Amino acid sequence: MANFKGHALPGSFFLLFGLWWSVKYPLRQLWRQGQRPGGRTRVPAWFARMELVEGGLKIFFSFAGIMAEQFVPDGPHAYLYAGEDHTWVKLMNWQHSTMYLFFGLSGVADVLPALSLPLPLGLDRLALALALFVEGFLFYFHVHNRPPLDQHIHSLLLVGVFGGAGCALLEVFLRDQPVLELLRTSLAIQQGTWFFQIGAVLYPPSGGPAWDEDDHSNIMFITMCYCWHYAAALLLMALNYSLVWIGVRRCAGQQGGDMEIGLRKTGSSGNSDSSSHKALLQDSDEE
Repeated sequence: MANFKGHALPGSFFLLFGLWWSVKYPLRQLWRQGQRPGGRTRVPAWFARMELVEGGLKIFFSFAGIMAEQFVPDGPHAYLYAGEDHTWVKLMNWQHSTMYLFFGLSGVADVLPALSLPLPLGLDRLALALALFVEGFLFYFHVHNRPPLDQHIHSLLLVGVFGGAGCALLEVFLRDQPVLELLRTSLAIQQGTWFFQIGAVLYPPSGGPAWDEDDHSNIMFITMCYCWHYAAALLLMALNYSLVWIGVRRCAGQQGGDMEIGLRKTGSSGNSDSSSHKALLQDSDEE
């Protein structure tokens, strides 16, 4: 959709999942670090349920995106080619629908392993890498013959898209690597905020004056603004990581306190039993 809402929809999708990953991956990493050396390192069962919910949400948002692209009032309504006019029908909407389709397949790849099906390890990351690559491939041929600012602001989007695809592809072979996961998370957050920026520049929601798309100064500012978006993504990740760390520390402290109280109760009961046993022995000796 060639309007602000059409860019806010995928922006919300990537921003939501990026923020969720910025909580999920630190939580899993800190949980593993808190395990005793030599103990089991498997994550609890509720992590698998989180993967199931995440995959289901990815499928839902992808389906909603396809429906929005196809059946808006000015959409193609599932018509790809107009036989009477011999023309293609709303190919931009079809490209967006294709992007959502592959992210829906990525959601299916997230759900299937969570159902304990015998699938190859890393299939979910491979599907995510493929979805991101398809997104970048479509957007690369999305802005030909457009004004310079339009082309430039979309080309900056490809940096995060192909960067995220590369991270996800590496995770197929380097499973559960916190650095790769956090890098992919930061790129997802930046991609989400950048979709909003694209919509605000090309289709100002407040109805303000349009940007001069041929002015090179605007291109320079947008490039600088892209770096600010990534800095904001890193700050958000640092904030979420700190909050997760504080929460894990508090939960671990409460569990440790409960365990210490239990040990004290066990020790005191043991001491009372031993003292009563000694008293009985003394009474028997006196008799």
